[in-house]
Formats: sequence, structure tokens, C-alpha cells
Amino acid sequence: MTDRSTTTATAVARPGGTALLADPAARPVQPPTRGRRGLGVGEVRLDGGFWGDLQETNARATIDHCEQWMERLGWIASFDAVAHGTTGGHRPGWQFSDSEVYKLLEAMAWELARSDDAALAARYDRLVERVAAAQDDDGYLNTCFGHAGQPGRWTDLERGHELYCVGHLLQAAVARVRTAGEDLLVQVARRAADLVCREFGPDGRAGICGHPEIEVGLAELGRALGEPRYTEQARVFVERRGHGTLAPIPLLSPAYFQDDVPVREADVWRGHAVRALYLAAGAVDVAVDTGDDELLGAVVRQWERTVERRTYLTGGMGSRHQDEGFGDDWELPADRAYCETCAGIASAMVSWRLYLATGDVRYADLMERTYLNVVATSPRADGRAFFYANPLHQRVAGQDVAADAENPRAEGGVRAPWFDVSCCPTNVARTLASWQAYVASVDGDELSLLQHAACDVDVALDAGGRLAVRVTTEYPADGVVRVEVLDAPGREVALRLRVPSWAHGATLTGPDGVARLVAPGWAEVRGALGAGDFVVLDLPVAPRLTWPDPRIDAVRGCVAVERGPVVLCLESVDLPAGVTVDDVRVDPGVAPRPHEDGAVVRATVVAHRTDRSSLPYPSAPPTPAPRDEVDLVLVPYHRWAERGPSTMRVFLPTL
Repeated sequence: MTDRSTTTATAVARPGGTALLADPAARPVQPPTRGRRGLGVGEVRLDGGFWGDLQETNARATIDHCEQWMERLGWIASFDAVAHGTTGGHRPGWQFSDSEVYKLLEAMAWELARSDDAALAARYDRLVERVAAAQDDDGYLNTCFGHAGQPGRWTDLERGHELYCVGHLLQAAVARVRTAGEDLLVQVARRAADLVCREFGPDGRAGICGHPEIEVGLAELGRALGEPRYTEQARVFVERRGHGTLAPIPLLSPAYFQDDVPVREADVWRGHAVRALYLAAGAVDVAVDTGDDELLGAVVRQWERTVERRTYLTGGMGSRHQDEGFGDDWELPADRAYCETCAGIASAMVSWRLYLATGDVRYADLMERTYLNVVATSPRADGRAFFYANPLHQRVAGQDVAADAENPRAEGGVRAPWFDVSCCPTNVARTLASWQAYVASVDGDELSLLQHAACDVDVALDAGGRLAVRVTTEYPADGVVRVEVLDAPGREVALRLRVPSWAHGATLTGPDGVARLVAPGWAEVRGALGAGDFVVLDLPVAPRLTWPDPRIDAVRGCVAVERGPVVLCLESVDLPAGVTVDDVRVDPGVAPRPHEDGAVVRATVVAHRTDRSSLPYPSAPPTPAPRDEVDLVLVPYHRWAERGPSTMRVFLPTL
């Protein structure tokens, strides 16, 4: 059952009737073991700043935007067709469009736990009723298979995504049961999970889904409802993977589905990036819940090699457009980086689970990098258009997209309002709605601040009493993180602040007013803290050069610039007239200097040969041409293309 041992549940009045149970300690990932846990969505309140503003935009615009598009395109109406027995003929959307409705419901559930918006609650209820009406008596729920004029159930496990859709349904139900108690959505999910256990359990089909997701959904619902059968079925699915169970598909190898090597034997993530990462998240859940140290160690091993050799500077994962997948070691081309937004979210899902299981700060470091440079890059400032892919080099300025049409392309250099495969907008919506749950963790009498954001934290400690703090910061634009103690239990407690791996020279000032140097890792204050005490972490966010590993062929001879945790980029809109991003060479001998929330670098503009009558491979080195020195403004990568279509580079050639 949901762990309510550290909080007091309160009744929240709902329009039209029943009071539901609101649990401030509810959180997306809730391992059953005692000890380290993430904070609940009601234990952290974002207070403006970078992430608070993003969350408010998500609540005000993105959730509504997603619902409107799915209504307009008929994706939600597909549930009505099943309920009314009018299936057959054309069904709008891809076979997995049901999952977007479930991710929207998850976003709504988390947002209702944060804001208790009466209008949103009514919309949530109406949508749940439409979904529930489409569920068959035995628990089957899908609008693309199993009904009149449609393929039969479970007839295309490779590409049908039936179990994938169920997985997202279960995650939506987890959000709801933990924040508000059991309602109609949770009942629907329970019946669907029971059916999966019957169909694919020991006495059923020995199959798996082509797209992992059911594993993490079952594991977390099993935790939320105290149902070990769901945890066991998640374990079965994880163990079945990697044995060639799925039928071959032209142009796609078993690695695409992670069906080539058993999870516990694999050394690196490969194939379709989102599939690989969702599977890894489910594997961590199973490993933690069953005490399987070998399985947990396998995911740690895969994380390490993938981060070391197959991850972009932004934290993005997936270097191949063809299969939305990982490339080989060191295959990290900047201009062909796929770095799907959903893969960034899935990466954070894995790292968060590994952090809870191990306490290793490096997982929180990667989460910060990915959140700021992948997840935050996707939504436009108004929350109504998105990047699907996140390349690190845009050679041709993107074309404007129509505000009233689907975008058939996942890439193109312009944020689009919707895609025919619109997994990313709803994934962004559910992630931002629950983002505060990843800000901190508590372990005994130790509170660890993991993501630096302006917020109030109020948490019940395991040994009794509360520790409440207010965090004030302009991070990531500024490196000062000021923590004021609002309430403390009157005994020795520990307050830890994460010092990122790049933050050499950081200082921590404790309640005694003395500043001391702290190394990357944890900066800790331990003692009998009292209301009014202050702790200040000062992180050096001055711009710095970052060099790629020489084994990354695509960017050899280039350099990037970071400012604190933020990756910067050069956009064509900041270049002098007549100069392109291909014309500049950065002088690494001149240190970058701050400019607003970006940087200025010293560079030269080089002239290129004008002979167009031959191949671009001269037989002699090009003759040096006159060069003009210029100062170039670099801006945060997460804001690129906000000023209109542009070309862009993260890695810049050096002199």
C-alpha cells in the first residue's frame, strides 16, 4: 500500500461530491524499502525561478494544449467508438495513440495534487469516464485492437504496442492512487493489470511487448496497491527480454527491441533509446523490490558505459535517426544527433531509480544535465510547441510549421505544435507536473537537496519532527543557492547540498558564517539546526570550455562552452551580417566571459574557397585568407530557435 508513515493524509473536497485522500508525500517512484526516499509532490513547492516558471506554463498551457489536440484529431474519440460499438474503418492516430491519453491523465493527476484546480478536476473526471467506458468486461482496454473491424488482441506484439499502452495506463493510475486514493481510473488500471497477469503469466502467453513500458508500470502499480502479482509479472517480462522472443521485422535487428541479450548480461544500452531506457527503469524497480543485486549491478554497468561513450554533452541519448537509437561507442555526431525528448525523460527515470537504490550523487548530476539541456529545451516558451529531436548542430534553418497542423517530421529545427507521433508533448507534460518530486531526498534525519531550484521544502523525518527549509536562488543563471531553515526538530540533523561534478572551487557557508571550499559531491551541514539558520552554497557558474573526447570523430578539433550546468550554443541570429556558423573559429586561448545568462567567446571569421567546379577535396592545404576577429555571443541551448528559425552549433571549430 502507499507509504503514509511520514505524512498526514488530508481530505480534499471534489466538485460534485466525494472527498479523495490527498497525500503530500505521494511521489512517482516509491520503493517499498525503508531508508532513502524521494520527496512527495506536496512536500516541495516550487517558487518561481527556472523550474517553477516551467511548471506553471505546463499547468496553464501545455496540459490543455495536449488535450485539445487529441480531441481535435479524434484520438480521444477512439475510446468513444469502442464504448459505442462503432469501431471499424479508419481509426485516427498510430496504434499507440492511446498511450498519449494516459500520459495526459498522469499529468492531470500530478497537477491536481499540486494545485487542486476544480476545472481541471472536472476535465480529468470526464476523460476518465470516457476511457473507462471503452474497457471490456475482462479488463482489456485498447482502441486499435480487439474490436469489430480491428485486428485481434495480442496479434502484433512486435509493433502493436498493446502492453506499452497498458503500461502508461498503469503509471497514470499510480499518480492518481498516490495523490488522491482509489478512483475509477485506478479501478480500470487494476482490471487491466489483472488481465495482463492472466494472459502473460506462467500459464499464459510467453510473449513480451516490442516497446518496453509495461515493466515499469506493473512494478510501480504493484507498489502502490500492495499487489505482489504485478511485481512478479514485471520480473517475468524483464527476464523474458533478450532471448529472441519477438519475431523479426525487416530492417530492425533484435537489438532494436533489446531482445538480443538478456538484461542481466548486457554491458551497454543499445537499439531504440526510449525502449532501452524504459526497460532499464523497470529492471531497477524489479531488482530493488526482489533484492536482486545482480540485476541492479547490470543496470549500473550499462549506465556507466552508456554515459561514458554514448551520451551527448547535453545528456541526450540516441545518435541515429533511422531507428531512434543508440549508435556504437563514440558515435556521437552533433548534426545527426537524435536525442529524442522522450529519451531524455526516460534517462532521468533510470538515473532517479539508481540514485534511490545507491545514493550515488553522479545519478543526480546526469539528471540535472538532462533536465536543463534536453527536457527544458523541448517546450517553446509558451508551452504550446515542442522539439521531438534535439540535435547539437543545425545546418539549415528550420522551416516555419503551421500552427494548426500536425508535423510529420520529428526533426527540422522548429518547435512544432503537434506531431503525428506526439509522444514528447505528453511526456513533457507529465514530467513537469511532477518535477518537484525529484528536487530532494530524505534518509533518516538527512535531507539532501539534489536539484537547485527556488522552492519550499517541508518534510517529516523518520525519527519524528519536521525539517522545513526555503531555497532562494536564480540558478542556473546564478550560482548562489541560499537555504533558510524554517523549522527543525531540535536535535542533530544533516542538510546536504549537491555540488555538481563541474563545480570546482565551490564554497559552503554554514550557520556560523564561515565559508569553506567544498569538492564536487556533497556539501554537508550537520548539527542542531534551528529556525532562522542559513546555509549558502556558492557554485562557480562562470563560462568554461569543454573539450570532446578525441575518439568522438564528428567533433574532433572543436570545443563547446558551458556555463554552470547549462550547455551554450551559437545561433545564426547572433552573427554579423553575411557570416554563417560555418565561418567561425573559436580562439581557445581567450577565456569565454559572461554575457547575461550566456557567454562571449573570441573567434575569427575565415574565408572559404569559392571554386565550385570540383569536389570539396583540394590537393593542397587551403591558402590562408584574411581573417576578421569578432566577439560571438553564445546563448543557452535550451533557448535556441526561440527567436525564429536559425542555424546553430554547440561544438565550435577551433583555430
